[in-house]
Amino acid sequence: MSVMIRKVMQGDEERLAHIQTESWKAAFSDILDEETLAKCADIEKTTSMYKWLLDEHIANGYILFVDDKPHCISYWDEARDEEFKGKAEIVCIHSLPDNWHKGYGSKMMDEVLKDIKAAGYKEAYLWVFKDNARAKSFYEAKGFKLSNHERPAFGAMEEMYIKKL
Repeated sequence: MSVMIRKVMQGDEERLAHIQTESWKAAFSDILDEETLAKCADIEKTTSMYKWLLDEHIANGYILFVDDKPHCISYWDEARDEEFKGKAEIVCIHSLPDNWHKGYGSKMMDEVLKDIKAAGYKEAYLWVFKDNARAKSFYEAKGFKLSNHERPAFGAMEEMYIKKL
């Protein structure tokens, strides 16, 4: 299998939206209520969001292809939370469920962390649903540590994980 990671570009909005919405449906069905999940996994709204991000050149996005098929996406940027300015925030990392546990998310995370470090950041953080044991295990394996920060999101609770680079 060939794996290729590249930066996102104009025209990727449908690929990005597909991966995000399918990932959300598979990963969060036991965490979010049905109505919230349906709103968050709305393909048209998500496609519009990514089109706007691409049009405005907001954040640093990547897409990973397995045998020329899009599989995994990630976005990072300067911290959106004022109290964490000076740190990089990994806004998302999503994979299609048919290829989970095959190392593609790990390759993507390595690429993103390399990019964040090259941009001069010393720390990166991300938010993860408190009940998302699979994701938390992944982040911990990549060297992220649970912080003491929590916040409500989408009717659930999120915890912040942080990593020194």
